[in-house]
Amino acid sequence: MAGERRSKAAEWREARNAVSRARLEKALPAIFPPLVLRHALSRPFVPPTPRLAVESYWRGHVIRADRLARALAARSGHPEGWTWRLGSKEEGLGASFRLPPAPFREPAFARGRGHCCICGQPVFRFGWHADLWGAGAPNRNAGWHAACVTAWKFWIAASDHAKVLKARQRHRCPETGKRLLRSAEVDHRVPLYQVWREHRDAPWPRLLGYWGVPNLQVVNRAAHVGKCAAEAGERAAHRRLAAAQRGTM
Repeated sequence: MAGERRSKAAEWREARNAVSRARLEKALPAIFPPLVLRHALSRPFVPPTPRLAVESYWRGHVIRADRLARALAARSGHPEGWTWRLGSKEEGLGASFRLPPAPFREPAFARGRGHCCICGQPVFRFGWHADLWGAGAPNRNAGWHAACVTAWKFWIAASDHAKVLKARQRHRCPETGKRLLRSAEVDHRVPLYQVWREHRDAPWPRLLGYWGVPNLQVVNRAAHVGKCAAEAGERAAHRRLAAAQRGTM
């Protein structure tokens, strides 16, 4: 009975993928990134459109998306006159220092449609970051690179990608040198409160590295608890020192 259900599910998926492949091949332009196409055709559920194929590719390569998004930000550079501030969503600002700074989401620095609101670079067909098709101009209907969407989700919820980060570390805890356990947790090497306190004036592209792969690690829970306790103690000591300094002024 169970085997029959599995057989029917496999037949349904095969039929669905046949339809999706036909739709995808019909919609493909003459030029399309071959790695993206190869990835799409290898999925358990084949994406039926080129745009969905691009999105699927970057979701499957989150570390690559992180690196690309930061490289594109470095190409844009630190916007003149911009400073990292906290504020309201309506102003394009983050409400907390735990959100990565995004100057091109602020009205004063936004580059308009056709440019990515994360990295500031032009967005081309299918949310791609390069003009493979020789259009000569960005896609005015787009406001994100597909890679930057994946990178942004990675930056704000790195714990959702613990499996990928564990594999990158070869399943070893950098704090203890022991094998990572199932309960291991994602951690920022330099805590984000410290980034806000001590590195706030760093160039914006460099700031993004504190949310990306260079500052992320997966550590066993016991080591993470100890690290968090030490950080909490350091923050408390910093607050006491700041209060004492205010009292002497």
